[in-house]
Amino acid sequence: MNINHFGSLYVVATPIGNLQDMSPRAIDTLKSVDYIAAEDTRHSAVLLQHFLIQTPMIALHEHNERERAVKLLDYLKEGKSIALISDAGTPLINDPGFFLVREARKMGIRIVPIPGPSALIAALSVSGLPTDTFCYEGFLPAKSKSRLQQLQLLQYEKRTMIFYEAPHRVLESLQDMLQIWGPEREVVIARELTKMYETVYSTTLAELIEWVKKDENQQRGEIVLMVKGAEITPTEESGIPTDHLLKILLAELPLKQAVELAAKISNKRKNDLYQRALQLK
Repeated sequence: MNINHFGSLYVVATPIGNLQDMSPRAIDTLKSVDYIAAEDTRHSAVLLQHFLIQTPMIALHEHNERERAVKLLDYLKEGKSIALISDAGTPLINDPGFFLVREARKMGIRIVPIPGPSALIAALSVSGLPTDTFCYEGFLPAKSKSRLQQLQLLQYEKRTMIFYEAPHRVLESLQDMLQIWGPEREVVIARELTKMYETVYSTTLAELIEWVKKDENQQRGEIVLMVKGAEITPTEESGIPTDHLLKILLAELPLKQAVELAAKISNKRKNDLYQRALQLK
């Protein structure tokens, strides 16, 4: 089939709260396509009604994405156009759509970004933390043990780190960050961005935990956590962070040899390094 006959897939960003952030191009796109693939059709119906958009919707969420993508790809091959939206913000950022976009890309279907709101970029832009280099880590694991392991892996991350967090877990996550990174690490919480109770608060981990404990409102709504990158902590002799050293050696050597060499370089206990190497792998 000639790919020139394929329809186009539009990846459309929608407001994260304030409907005035909806771009004219996004509105025009949603009105002009044949179908809108929406994460939650009931939620998106409010947005479409506000802008008088009558395009039919098809549900595409985490539980049906692979099955529903087959149908949407067939529509695209028939020449129909589709807009992909999530409940809020830019699709695929912790939202469904990756499988559809990847398969459409493989088939040579034209994929068009319609940029707009993104909670992580909006939060970063007002955080006061370094923005020249940063990493997005999504949601931390729900269970504390796995969360602590993930935070340990990020102990020497120098870039500004951005996390999404569920309101009922935000306090636990902050306490785990404190355990791994210490009380003085700079952190910013951005909550309910563009909405009535928008809050952006910058302080240390220890102080933020106390603030969140005292005001339960800070444990509600959509939350972005941003943490300043680490100042590298050197080992006593090598000047190389232990995790960084182990990662380099593990990439080139079997585990046992990597640990033995790391112990010689860092003058640290082999047993401790072995346990850390297992975590890193």
